[in-house]
Amino acid sequence: MRDRILDAVERMLIAGGADAVRLDAVAAEAGVSKGGLLHHFGSKRALVEGVLDRLVERFEAELPPPGSPPGAFTRAWLEATIPAADVPADDGFDRVSVALLAGVSGGPEVLDALRRRYELWQRRIAGDGLDPATATLVRLAVDGWWLARLLDLAPPHDDLHREVRARLSALIPEGE
Repeated sequence: MRDRILDAVERMLIAGGADAVRLDAVAAEAGVSKGGLLHHFGSKRALVEGVLDRLVERFEAELPPPGSPPGAFTRAWLEATIPAADVPADDGFDRVSVALLAGVSGGPEVLDALRRRYELWQRRIAGDGLDPATATLVRLAVDGWWLARLLDLAPPHDDLHREVRARLSALIPEGE
């Protein structure tokens, strides 16, 4: 039931933003009673935190462990977040966008949790065996791309999408 509820919250965040996430609406979208919802999540903030935590876990599962070849973490960051082909941002849910939306809409505590996670990820990026400035440049470019996709701020499409992604990828030497 927990995953069904979080799936519903993700859909609602994508469709209507944080304002769409109301306990009654989430219960109806998930097909559960309000009491069942409250058993797992006592507040809107708990729902948003649950979405963010689950997405972070899924994202981290795609990242290589410490001690991987140089550039592996930075390359995985790019590959886990920017598709090789240009697809609509909501194609199968844009999980990165949902995480960003959840982080910024969940209030200061949720945003602080996302910030702490980013601090850890940035340390991994900077210590990935590449020039730290280049690795950070890739992370910042990818994060900007996410924001462009999330807010539909003229993200690159078609050939430009592929070319920009290829240039970012070229900044990351192949691991040994």
